[in-house]
Amino acid sequence: MTTRPDPTEYAPYYEQYIRLVPDGDIISILDSQLESTLSLLGNLPEAKASSAYAPGKWTIKEVLGHIIDTERIFTYRALCVGRNDKTPLPGFEQDDYVASTHFNARPLQALLEELTAVRRAGITLFKQFTEEECLRRGTANKFEITTRALVYNISGHERHHLNILKTRYL
Repeated sequence: MTTRPDPTEYAPYYEQYIRLVPDGDIISILDSQLESTLSLLGNLPEAKASSAYAPGKWTIKEVLGHIIDTERIFTYRALCVGRNDKTPLPGFEQDDYVASTHFNARPLQALLEELTAVRRAGITLFKQFTEEECLRRGTANKFEITTRALVYNISGHERHHLNILKTRYL
């Protein structure tokens, strides 16, 4: 999976994420991105990880939890689309997901371990997709999308939130 998805492969909203992904093998990009994220966040004090940059904003732990939840959802969507499941997949409300969890009560290291497990499982799945499976189209959140675009979304979504963490939190 070394070719970027074409804009016809995803809803216009996802361009903000996909444009953040560098050119190259997306599997290698996802792997090195995980290492960078672990390096960036791995030594944060718990108090810092439980802080937000402004009232009403997510904490670093909540941002990390959101990244994990979204990656799980996008990976599931990639599985469904890659397997040619034509069932329309629902959207999700990110704010409700975060509000319904207790990310701040968890140790930062536990969240980083969960991110690692989710990423490794996704990479294992993505490696086995054929070119045909990467180009399959399905419907998620009422928009047509390809398996390949979903994989790129995972990387771009994380990059988007890490940019926010770097500029507003760290």
